[in-house]
Order: sequence, then C-alpha cells, then structure tokens
Amino acid sequence: KAHRQTIKRTEHNRALRSRLRTALKSSRAAIDAGDTSGAKAALNQTFSLIDKMSGKGIIHDNAAGRYKSRIAKRLAAKA
Repeated sequence: KAHRQTIKRTEHNRALRSRLRTALKSSRAAIDAGDTSGAKAALNQTFSLIDKMSGKGIIHDNAAGRYKSRIAKRLAAKA
C-alpha cells in the first residue's frame, strides 16, 4: 500500500512541478519579448503558483523566494 501511495504522490508532484516550470518559462519568455503588460499578468499568475507549490512542499521555501526574486529582477531590468 505504501508503495502504491508513493507512486501516486510522485506522479502528482511531478505534474505540479511541471506546471510550475511551464509557468516560469512563459513568464521569462514574456519578459524577454518586451511585452511588459503581458509579463506583469504572467508574473502575478506565476507568483501565485510559486507560493502554492511552496505551501504544498513541492519546492523549498527558499527556492520559491529565489524564483520570485529572479523573475522580478528580470522584469525590473527590462522596464
């Protein structure tokens, strides 16, 4: 039973982590494209997703802070 639970949890966590990485890529792409209004909208969604993943323990709290800081810094440099 424990093995079945681990498999299920691993698959769930993998899907969530994949969603997070996709969101990070799309927000970086929006920033690099120079689309500031689109980037800000993507940034809000990405920050929300980062916080959710951190709260669930999918990523570490420090990793969440690092992601948010780096994306915000990128946006500020472009703006």
